[in-house]
Amino acid sequence: MIDIIPAIDLIGGKCVRLTKGDYGQKTVYNDDPVAQAREFEAQGFRRLHVVDLDGAKSKHIVNDDVLKRITDATGLKVDFGGGIKSDDDIKKAFAAGAAMVTVGSIAVTNPELFIEWLHRYGAEKIILGADVRDGRVSINGWKEDSSEELLPFLKKYVDAGVRNVLCTDISKDGTMQGPAVALYKRIVDEYPHLNIIASGGVSSTEDIVELDREGIPSTVVGKAWYEGKVSAEKCRSLMGFDNSRGLAKRIIPCLDVKNGETVKGVNFVDLRSAGDPVELGKAYSDSGADELVFLDITASFEGRKTFTDMVERVAREIDIPFTVGGGINELDDVKRLLDAGADKISVNSAALRNPHLINEIASEYGSQVCVCAIDARNDADGWHCYIKGGRERTERGLFDWAKEVADRGAGEILFTSMDHDGVKNGFANDALAKLSDEVAIPIIASGGAGQKEHFRDAFLKGKADAALAASVFHFGEIAIPDLKKYLSEEGINVRI
Repeated sequence: MIDIIPAIDLIGGKCVRLTKGDYGQKTVYNDDPVAQAREFEAQGFRRLHVVDLDGAKSKHIVNDDVLKRITDATGLKVDFGGGIKSDDDIKKAFAAGAAMVTVGSIAVTNPELFIEWLHRYGAEKIILGADVRDGRVSINGWKEDSSEELLPFLKKYVDAGVRNVLCTDISKDGTMQGPAVALYKRIVDEYPHLNIIASGGVSSTEDIVELDREGIPSTVVGKAWYEGKVSAEKCRSLMGFDNSRGLAKRIIPCLDVKNGETVKGVNFVDLRSAGDPVELGKAYSDSGADELVFLDITASFEGRKTFTDMVERVAREIDIPFTVGGGINELDDVKRLLDAGADKISVNSAALRNPHLINEIASEYGSQVCVCAIDARNDADGWHCYIKGGRERTERGLFDWAKEVADRGAGEILFTSMDHDGVKNGFANDALAKLSDEVAIPIIASGGAGQKEHFRDAFLKGKADAALAASVFHFGEIAIPDLKKYLSEEGINVRI
């Protein structure tokens, strides 16, 4: 599913659109950018792309006051660009409420400063702007063409840790003649783990469908929206929304496997048998589970590899996405399990010991394959990560580590609160909400499910993208069809 991001371009505090970056070809669409932002939010959009065209032309931020009014008035996740040339500019943007900033010209004229910002603020907060004309990167509000060719330019910053790239074909921008699909496809093929945001030329819903079909993860829509060429309803449908209620939340049973059988305990100890993992996996697939997680919970502790033959047997019986974890220490382990039928790989202990493993998996197989599992306990000195099936504490803090794994390219975080695990008193919603606010990738809640209401609260209070549980499903306390019916009645979008 493609993420669609509406755009507000600012000149003189008004919403405008240019044609091919020409300030002389300006159309004003709304005198009140705050009202326009509120309209986007009311239509169900979650993100907003704001460009300070005055700032791009002046080479310093001009409309940070407008940005502040937008972020104060809405809950939209705003990425902001235009005129960010100095430490003072980038600080102003974040102080005005930007969730992310787009930086283009500085990446050409001052690479050292760009990389410093990338490391200081984190890759989840910095978008590399690549505005392209005739194959070369353009700067300073598109008024100057640099000598930088696009793909080598991108490679330099991918190697430095960039995760997000906004690419605009200037010849297409504002023309509504169709996006530069071939250009974006080249980037995706070269760097499949990058979050490419396509910009320029979208003229219809069909253009967005084509971008989605070619695997482009995100696109900015500007003039086509203002001219009524795309509808909010169709955009929501393309993004996987249901009647503007939001992206479908996922219900994920988890099979903790030890010595070939499914087990479940309390606070990671006192394990008891819960049945055959192959039979359980098939039953969950048939009953409407959205995904399945299979964890060999003692593989890391005992130094073994995950049982590949069991992964193969489970994969043959299910038709839903399948994540496998436990004892994964190197790329060869990832390949072996993907070949056995896994769709995603979960890493935990090995990633804490060797964080670069996340980069390697994302680079080799794509971010969507890499799930980073984090087992954490709220100790007297705060939330800390644990390894080896919860047996050994590390000095890594939960939230700092979550930000790092997102920066390194993980596609999702599976967060298990060890304090809540198996207790059935509800998920760690405060920690979940903080993770969701601070990290851009999806968060899977784990640990604490005992009632249907706990799943509801994980989605509404904890802002989780998915909820994982084990014993309530294994021992028949909650049936997945009943749970989904309840959640739907509570106004939560789930696939039924």
